[in-house]
Amino acid sequence: DGLLKMRKILHNNEIICIVANLEEAKEGLDFLSEDSDFIQVGTWNYNKGQVLPLHYHNEFERTALRTSECVFVFKGKIECNLHSEDGHFIEKVIVSEGEFIINLSQAHESKILEDTIVLEVKNGPYFGPEKDRTRIEKK
Repeated sequence: DGLLKMRKILHNNEIICIVANLEEAKEGLDFLSEDSDFIQVGTWNYNKGQVLPLHYHNEFERTALRTSECVFVFKGKIECNLHSEDGHFIEKVIVSEGEFIINLSQAHESKILEDTIVLEVKNGPYFGPEKDRTRIEKK
């Protein structure tokens, strides 16, 4: 059907995580994140010879209230355990080679299940680990 098979994980009726397989990308440009999300993630699926017009992105002030991240598993496999910010377990997600996970909110823990290479992308600027993240205990 040409649609990217993606899974949205909800907590308290909020999308906290999106999991998808890059090999199933919809034809053309397809953004998985909402315009209001603090990280914008889209897929490109074009045929040879496609040219995306020359452009640059305008500079203007933006406000982001949290850091979100996208982790693409290039090689290997990870287990991503999703928890609420107070440490309560929500769901376990296995992310395999060719798949990616977009963590929009709440807490996450990653376990490396095989020899693994990932690409991680976050919104910036980065203010250091003390300001950027809070370690919590599992409940």
